[in-house]
Amino acid sequence: MSVAFLADKTQSDISIKDLHNAAAKLGLEIPDGPDAEDYLHLLQSVEAVMKQIRCSEDYIHPSLSPVETVALRTYWEPRAEDNSLNAWRHRCELVAASPTSTALRGKSIAIKDNICIGGLPTTVGTFTELLCPDGHLRVSPIDATVVSRVLAAGATLKGSANCENYCASPLSYSAATGPVHNAWKKGYTSGGSSSGSATLVATSMIQLRDGTSSEEAVDIAIGGDQAGSVRIPASYSGIYGLKPTYGLVPYTGAVPLAPMLDHLGPLAGNLEDVALLLQVMAGYDGIDPRMTPESPLRYQVPEYAQILSDFRTCQRDGRENLGSGLTIGLLTESFDVPGVSDEVRDTVLRSANDFFAAAGAKVVDISIPMHRDGSLIWTAATRLSMSEWVCQGKTSGFLSFLPPHLDARWPPDQRMYELLTATNPAIVNVMLSGPFLQEHFGPGIEAKAHRKAFELRAAYDKAFAKVDILVTPCAPTVAMPHPKMQADTEEPSSVMEKLSVAVGVTTNTAPFNVTGHPALNVPCGFGRALNQPEVKLPIGMQLIGRRWEDATLLKAAAVFEEGRTLASCGW
Repeated sequence: MSVAFLADKTQSDISIKDLHNAAAKLGLEIPDGPDAEDYLHLLQSVEAVMKQIRCSEDYIHPSLSPVETVALRTYWEPRAEDNSLNAWRHRCELVAASPTSTALRGKSIAIKDNICIGGLPTTVGTFTELLCPDGHLRVSPIDATVVSRVLAAGATLKGSANCENYCASPLSYSAATGPVHNAWKKGYTSGGSSSGSATLVATSMIQLRDGTSSEEAVDIAIGGDQAGSVRIPASYSGIYGLKPTYGLVPYTGAVPLAPMLDHLGPLAGNLEDVALLLQVMAGYDGIDPRMTPESPLRYQVPEYAQILSDFRTCQRDGRENLGSGLTIGLLTESFDVPGVSDEVRDTVLRSANDFFAAAGAKVVDISIPMHRDGSLIWTAATRLSMSEWVCQGKTSGFLSFLPPHLDARWPPDQRMYELLTATNPAIVNVMLSGPFLQEHFGPGIEAKAHRKAFELRAAYDKAFAKVDILVTPCAPTVAMPHPKMQADTEEPSSVMEKLSVAVGVTTNTAPFNVTGHPALNVPCGFGRALNQPEVKLPIGMQLIGRRWEDATLLKAAAVFEEGRTLASCGW
């Protein structure tokens, strides 16, 4: 390591006391004398470097400059009557002035509120005072890569969709603006953390069925997924939600939760829109360090929509059925993890067996014992340092472009503690875990968990030598009622009451975030709402494919749909 330059000591206010304080935090003692004076000079020098960078003009990467739109970029708070499910955060009406394709023309889209939209604030589901020291939301000076791409494809961007507080909840009660409601039943969870995205798409689907319309609906949406935050809301909301292969879709311009887990993915009411949106979003952008040599360049991105269309309609070399040659593996351990209800287990097993078989696919049981440890590996691989990324806004160590308009409050104070304990105590748990784990385990345990993630990936890959697709339940139950929050007139839920309802929700989804395999929620039935058996709520089935074979995953979902159609016709 080199030293950039040696500062003028007389221009610094750093004293020998500051040096001793810094050393004490590392458990060191530096005696006064020549060594201490030299180390002090080095600290004064690095302070001068940081001051110079802090005072310099910021840089906006040209490819992240906001796309020119037909009208000036403005935003507004949604009216209460147009936001009864609290799915919107901010509204807009953005259409590219010069789109480069018509792939998404006529499609309305919402963007999860941890993804930067030029000219709009980004709140990450939390409180303004925790992001902006002066208490005023700053608008984003950039379009995230995926935002630029959907605008360039002709989509109409309708606004930012509410998400969970710091994107850290698989349920939908924690947003600073209040709970986001399920489109099928108000007062019930829509799943998190892409809660608003799922509710807006599900509302559109319900309205299409009922022949109604409102401002609380979009055709498609983009969500983020670190443990299931696209798939779980899709499962609770009865729509499709895809977590693509890690590194297929650039994360640039989205607030990270943990770089090794971060994914952006499409939510839609039908499979064709999932394929189309994936095709528009995917491909190397030259900025995101999550992308690998395996990531396709833009011109190499498969034409997922055309692949799906051809698979559904073209002649298939004399094969008798759409699913001929496809082997579906029911991941046995996933059906008896704690928390999976009998109703969900039976519905997923029955629909997978019946509908895949009806379309000509082979369905087998397959055991992957290490799947039981997947969520444990997920936790150990990120918990030590997660608060550095999501709460403190630190970089991952690789060259990256974080949202420049956010200035996270750190260190936390009592006010921050109280706000988050009242809304999302999971974040307080993340903040406490960092220093605790650092003291009692050190970074070596996180490094070992990363090695275990490779072992877990190998276990799934071994199974994929025998089957083409794995099947698990997605969310372990149907949507449940929201816990009581601070704003309720009755006494709010305790910390454990808020968190206990979320325990185990991502057991079947989180493992595929650490291994990078693509995973898709497919609606597969309905179950009974808690305490209201007359209310029917969606059940989701998760399909998992080989890494970089996202197209095969889409085809498998099409086979399932074909089988469901054939079964309903009395095949």
